[in-house]
Amino acid sequence: MIKYKLTCKSCKKSFDSWFSSSKEFDKLKRLKLLNCSFCNSLEITKSLMAPNVLNNLNGYSSNKTDDEKKLKFFKREIKRYQKFIKNNFKYVGENFTYEARSIHYNSKKKIKGIYGKASKEQVKELSEEGIETHMIPWVEDDKN
Repeated sequence: MIKYKLTCKSCKKSFDSWFSSSKEFDKLKRLKLLNCSFCNSLEITKSLMAPNVLNNLNGYSSNKTDDEKKLKFFKREIKRYQKFIKNNFKYVGENFTYEARSIHYNSKKKIKGIYGKASKEQVKELSEEGIETHMIPWVEDDKN
């Protein structure tokens, strides 16, 4: 993925957009599928965005103990989210996509939220059907 700052030649406004590659930008521009989000003009130019680089000058440390502290913090937060999910949602395991569809298409079905396992492909299919889902990292209890 690559992020470009796009500028409209007509209205002179700038906006950001992500592309899978620089070739993808060129292809979309050639097919006239890129337009200004402000004035709808097709006269769009690109410039590469500056990367966000973390270093000691910006107050970030590459110290290993700091990294370990951050990792512990994130694991703790993920565990907190997991606990909330386990207490407030029904676990449906491998049947997640089936259950999500059944809830979405059957308005009479009363059930609190669900969670379970689904592949990225299955989540994409659900999204294409208009079924909202979210993926979160999951830390197994025995790995802490």
